[in-house]
Amino acid sequence: MKAKDVKVCVLRIEGTNGEDEMYEAFRMVGASPEKVHLKQLVGRAPADMRRNIEDYDVLVLPGGFSAGDYVRAGAIFAARIKAAIGPQVKRFVEQGNPVLGVCNGFQILVELGLLPAVGEVMSPVPTTALYTNDSARFECRPTLLRNDNRGKCIFTSDIPRNKVLMFPSAHAEGKLLSADLKFVEKLDENDQIVFRYIGVNGEKPEYPWNPNGSPSDIAGICNPAGNVLGLMPHPERVMTRFTHPDWTRGYSSEEGDGMMVFRSVMKQLTK
Repeated sequence: MKAKDVKVCVLRIEGTNGEDEMYEAFRMVGASPEKVHLKQLVGRAPADMRRNIEDYDVLVLPGGFSAGDYVRAGAIFAARIKAAIGPQVKRFVEQGNPVLGVCNGFQILVELGLLPAVGEVMSPVPTTALYTNDSARFECRPTLLRNDNRGKCIFTSDIPRNKVLMFPSAHAEGKLLSADLKFVEKLDENDQIVFRYIGVNGEKPEYPWNPNGSPSDIAGICNPAGNVLGLMPHPERVMTRFTHPDWTRGYSSEEGDGMMVFRSVMKQLTK
């Protein structure tokens, strides 16, 4: 498959606000993205605007405040997806198609049961939740992430292990918790932990370098198959060096750290 033949569905509803950056990120790596409203996938649109999820190669849930984040962050969007096209989404994942959720998108994937999905493709009820940050406020700041995945996640397949990247965070509910007290241990054993927050000198991060207090400094996880990734920080916002906070201090490339995530999945799809 050629890069231009990779069709990306950037899914949105009212309140989504990261679709433009996500669209541009995939366009920059040569894919053919499209911003699609959920109504277009469920048949509630004019005939010429209707879409089918099976016609796409990648599904993306961007950041924002879908449905105002009422009830819980991402809960309403997830409920609407599950009620209208839940079986199609599950089949999309079962077929190995990549699914990316960033910030609000990560919250939606958790509410859908697509993450962490230990032992199943799509759990009927959420098994984890993204709770309010320890600071009890919205955190918008640069964060350093270390790639801790051992090779399972296709979105980091082209990123060296232990490489540190800068993605900005912007969220109020990013603390990953579960009723299962051993959930971090299980994620680690399954190679489902993809990114961890890290301190500026490589040390264990204290606030604000871990902006939400997530246990084991987890910033992003994947499903057991490695084709679904959810993370709180925004790689799509640092596709060029010029959107890094320190870009004036000297750099060897105009390419931003976020490019590596999108290049990784495209490399897998265009083999």
